Amino acid sequence: MRILFRKFHDTFAANRAARKVSVPDDQAGLTLVEMIVVLAIIALVAALIVPNVINRPDQARVTTAGTDLRSIGGALKMYRLDNGDYPTTEQGLKALVEKPTSPPLPGAYPPDGYLSQMPQDPWGNPYVYESTGGRFAIKSLGKDGKPGGTDLDADIDGQTR
Repeated sequence: MRILFRKFHDTFAANRAARKVSVPDDQAGLTLVEMIVVLAIIALVAALIVPNVINRPDQARVTTAGTDLRSIGGALKMYRLDNGDYPTTEQGLKALVEKPTSPPLPGAYPPDGYLSQMPQDPWGNPYVYESTGGRFAIKSLGKDGKPGGTDLDADIDGQTR
């Protein structure tokens, strides 16, 4: 067995040594300086892209809040078409999920309500709803859940009718 391995090694090792090719200097690999320049360029590009990517989830939440507010506004309009008025401030947005038990009671109320669940903004806070009978206002208080604010903490106003 040892003779067989020896013969195999001698045959292929000799061929491998004969196949080595020298590489001309102009086709050699990258130098250390070239590698550092490439890494610096990659770091610069990453520094420009990363801040934009990090803010995307919060921008998506702002967009989602706007879409939710439009959907809630549509449900409130349907409520008014069926019942002649918007839910009162006391009844709140809960009137879109469950039939109100406090006056004014709705005359026509669909079995499944106007929304399938109580709406919350993308940050987990309830939407703010106010009604004066013939008009309503809905908004999200933003990321911080407090009135006012700037940037992502700013209030997101929905429909006012």
